[in-house]
Amino acid sequence: MEHNSLKIKDFPLEERPRERLLGSGPSSLSTSELLAVILRTGNRKENVLELSKKLLKSHDLRSLSRLRASGLKKKCGIGEAKACQIIACFELGRRAAGLKSSKNKTINSAKDIAKSLIPELSGLKKEHLIGIFLNSRKKIIKKETIFIGSLDSSIIHPRELFKAALAESAAALILVHNHPSGDPIPSQDDISITEQIIKAGEILGISVLDHVITGENKYFSMKEESII
Repeated sequence: MEHNSLKIKDFPLEERPRERLLGSGPSSLSTSELLAVILRTGNRKENVLELSKKLLKSHDLRSLSRLRASGLKKKCGIGEAKACQIIACFELGRRAAGLKSSKNKTINSAKDIAKSLIPELSGLKKEHLIGIFLNSRKKIIKKETIFIGSLDSSIIHPRELFKAALAESAAALILVHNHPSGDPIPSQDDISITEQIIKAGEILGISVLDHVITGENKYFSMKEESII
């Protein structure tokens, strides 16, 4: 059935996205229908399903997830409220993906870390430095964001990281941060910061097991590459 210019309330009940989600579950909906449920309403020219299809025609999900409110408003022609709804939806998805690295999970390799955190860190516009604190059996005690912004050895101080590690009685820790460019190769600052943190850890008796840098569906492990 062609729905151009029809309002959602004019659709047959069984074809409305929200009603289909309730009746058949979210997996039964197309991507544009799921987005329509999130946006709830259209605009003066388009119903919500037409608006959703237009957004997905100009941006795939990955690029859509990376846009800020200003970009969504300018490039997609939507208002502030709808831009915030889209951003909040993607952020919830990233956080849900990050829950896989939850408390008591054992870390055996950098791949374990990357698999868990790449979805959470993907699309972020700023670098996020995360400390993963482990007990003596290499089980996760806590994961905490220590710093947000460009990593610079003149700005980052080990005390913030180890303050959090000591509060959790951690025996060891793993550093993780993202490169918004998508290229996970470490910079000289990345290496310098890591060396400073390792030295501080030796004094405090807390081992720094690795520094994992995430990029576009790939990662770099300083331990695996014998940098540390």
